[in-house]
Amino acid sequence: MSRRGYVYLLASQKNGTLYVGVTSDLAGRLHQHRTGTGSKFAARYGVMRLVWFDEYELITDAIAREKAIKKWPRQWKIKLIEEHNPDWRDITWHLV
Repeated sequence: MSRRGYVYLLASQKNGTLYVGVTSDLAGRLHQHRTGTGSKFAARYGVMRLVWFDEYELITDAIAREKAIKKWPRQWKIKLIEEHNPDWRDITWHLV
């Protein structure tokens, strides 16, 4: 059985730090980040605002996309966010 996957970008409120992640349960993963159990990096830099995500039918495709995005220059990540979310709003409500 194949699992869906999500690639997502989180941003901090204060300093513009970005975090790229992958998961099969985006809502659950966001909860982890927001309670300080998602990743040490996200907790340390306050990276909790969901600013972009994409869904894939296969988790393996999501993992490949995450690896590619992690290699991108920061400006490319910013462009990706701003194409879909120019105001950098928290788009967690899209998951409901």
